[in-house]
Amino acid sequence: MEIVLQALANGIVSGSLLAVPALGFSAIFAVLRYPNFAIGSLATVGAYAAWSANTAFGAPVLVAIGAGAAVAGLTGIALEAVALDRLGRGGPLMKAIGSLAAAMILENVVRFGFGNDLHAFDLPLARDVMVGPVRVGPQQLAGLAVALAVMAAVWAFLSLTSLGRSMRAVADNPDLARLKGVSPRLVSLVTVFVGAALCGIGGTLVGLDASLDPLVGGRILLSVFAAAVVGGLDSIPGAVAGAFLIGIAEEFTVLALAPAYRLAVSFAVIFLVLSFRPAGILGRAAR
Repeated sequence: MEIVLQALANGIVSGSLLAVPALGFSAIFAVLRYPNFAIGSLATVGAYAAWSANTAFGAPVLVAIGAGAAVAGLTGIALEAVALDRLGRGGPLMKAIGSLAAAMILENVVRFGFGNDLHAFDLPLARDVMVGPVRVGPQQLAGLAVALAVMAAVWAFLSLTSLGRSMRAVADNPDLARLKGVSPRLVSLVTVFVGAALCGIGGTLVGLDASLDPLVGGRILLSVFAAAVVGGLDSIPGAVAGAFLIGIAEEFTVLALAPAYRLAVSFAVIFLVLSFRPAGILGRAAR
């Protein structure tokens, strides 16, 4: 029972970290209608920007996370404006393929600039916290708190601000939103910035929880994609639900199988969920 509770706790923490970039992926898909596979590399860019702010300039962790989000968001806009928007003339598939190419370029730019060595944030040492039989690291608790705060902020932005409501309107019906005076172009750029910034935050949280290398975003890409698909590609709440489901499923996998099988379990969950609910847990059926 102790092992099961430990796996559940680890799964909840892992799911919260996956939920942040999954929100970004789903937001971009909902508004721009294509899967942006550059999110993994954007997470890496944001993580390295945060690490640089923390170690080179002495920025506190929260400030460093903000810096990583800003750099990732601006990088996402640059990719969209310079390359992906033009590829959109060839349809969503062309943009998706272009995002894969952009991901490879960004990953190698980071590798060239920072090398392949592992890096760690400048954090004070602290003992693990024991909650009954469950051991939780202080950085896990901090990451969980930040992730939950980010999710709450995204909900408030989409629900309570005019720009957030405009994003939801464009995602639901871009032609009707245009008739109502909403600029789909502006909303698209804001969505890309917000989505990429969320990926940067997610990559930073993963780097804070473990260590940092140029593949940190690539390692979570498939899990983030699985979370978004399981929850419903066009559903923001679904991305959160899918992330927790994938995070818990992957952690429980380790109890019976080698860690190398974690991703296989993620895609097994995709297969099972989509077999009974093709639109995902909270996704909308195709119209």
